[in-house]
Amino acid sequence: MKMIRAIVRPEKVTEVLAELNDAGFPAVTKIEVVGRGKQRGIKVGDVHYDQLPKELIILVVKDGIDKDDAISVIMKTAKTSNSGAFGDGKIFVSDVEEAYTISSATNTL
Repeated sequence: MKMIRAIVRPEKVTEVLAELNDAGFPAVTKIEVVGRGKQRGIKVGDVHYDQLPKELIILVVKDGIDKDDAISVIMKTAKTSNSGAFGDGKIFVSDVEEAYTISSATNTL
C-alpha cells in the first residue's frame, strides 16, 4: 500500500476532497498547515509572507492503479490554472509497511 500526502492551496481543498470521494477515495485525513516552497514565501508590496497557509491531505491506497488514479485526481483538481502555478502544492508518496485498525486490533494490510 502507499501513503499519499498532498499539500494543496486552502481554496482548492474542498474541490480536491470532493473529487477524491467521487473517484472512490472517501477515506482521507485533512490537516491545516503552514509552510513555504522553493520561492521562500511571497512578497506583496513591502510585506513578506514567510509562511503560507496550506492544507495537507493524507490517504492510503493500494499500489498500482489506485495510487495512479488518486494522484491524477489530486494533480488535476489542485491546479489553479491549465498550466498550474507556483504554490499549487506538492505530492509525496511513500510505502506503508503496516496498518492496524484500533477498534479490532487487526492488521489491515
